[in-house]
Amino acid sequence: MSVAVMEYTTKEYRDKRTGARVHAPFPEGYINEVNYDGTVKALAFLLSNECNVSHGKIRKLISELTKGEIELSDGMINGLTREFSAKTAEEKKEIIKKLMQSPVMNADFTNASVNGHSAQVLILASPIADVALYIGREKKGHKGIEGTPLENYVGIVLHDHDKTFYRYGTKHQECTQHDCRYLIGSEQNEPQLEWNKEMHGLFQEMLHYRNGLGEKELDPIIVEGFEKRYDEILNKAEKEYQDEPPTEYYREGYNLFLRLREYKESELLFLHDKRVPANNSLCERLARVYKRKQKQAITLRSQESLNDICNGLSIVYLLRAQNVDVYQKITEIYERKRPPKLKQEKVVAKA
Repeated sequence: MSVAVMEYTTKEYRDKRTGARVHAPFPEGYINEVNYDGTVKALAFLLSNECNVSHGKIRKLISELTKGEIELSDGMINGLTREFSAKTAEEKKEIIKKLMQSPVMNADFTNASVNGHSAQVLILASPIADVALYIGREKKGHKGIEGTPLENYVGIVLHDHDKTFYRYGTKHQECTQHDCRYLIGSEQNEPQLEWNKEMHGLFQEMLHYRNGLGEKELDPIIVEGFEKRYDEILNKAEKEYQDEPPTEYYREGYNLFLRLREYKESELLFLHDKRVPANNSLCERLARVYKRKQKQAITLRSQESLNDICNGLSIVYLLRAQNVDVYQKITEIYERKRPPKLKQEKVVAKA
């Protein structure tokens, strides 16, 4: 690593009548007395937003790497995410386009904190297009989906049995990992019942079959056998709960039985459409990425700051999926001209 400094100087003149000072214009984008190019900004941005390094350690590291020649300020590092968000409108459009064209979309909400108050981050991802979109929202539910790509999506939505999502898309797949967790809880709290053990075993068989297909297509005869056993186990659960009704202390097992029966089509869609994943682990992994960033940031001062962080995480995920030199690409993004303020506000409002 080496430091290259370019200095621009010009003579300054003063108007004798008005006292105004004038000088020849400096290159566009050079506003402050010291301005950093895209290489410095890209390094600080990645350390902060992907590696979750504190601003103090970023300052110290870059200072040591450059033998004290570059001393960044907190204000400069704080502004990097907003500048990056403002300069990546085209990348955000590309993400949304790929999401809307994908036959399957994973969706989930995760908690956030803005100025000490609860907020939400809506995560939309496509396992087929390999893109993800983080969207900062004030609330979850239908208000949290309003104005997002999910509102007008017409494909298959994969989620964790949040009934809000059933109003969007055309078909649904529920996360089988969550079903297995609830079944394990039922086995531990209702050991006298048999249906929970049998259903857990059936889910394991179905997932093993689906994961082992490779290039083969789904066999309708095998799928029909799985569905028949699925119904038989639920009939057994109904009889067991009639003989031993659920207690007030633990009703999750009984509630799971009702859900598995009512939403059978959404539980087993992954056995009828090979494009559909059996779980929502993609969104869960993406949620952990945001959680680590939230823990590093401690608190965000405004909804706009949350939007900027979400935009940054979305673009970095896109660049990683494209298998490009992410550092070099982010450097090029920072070298772009900042769009007019009106256009920037319009993009943030859409996001």
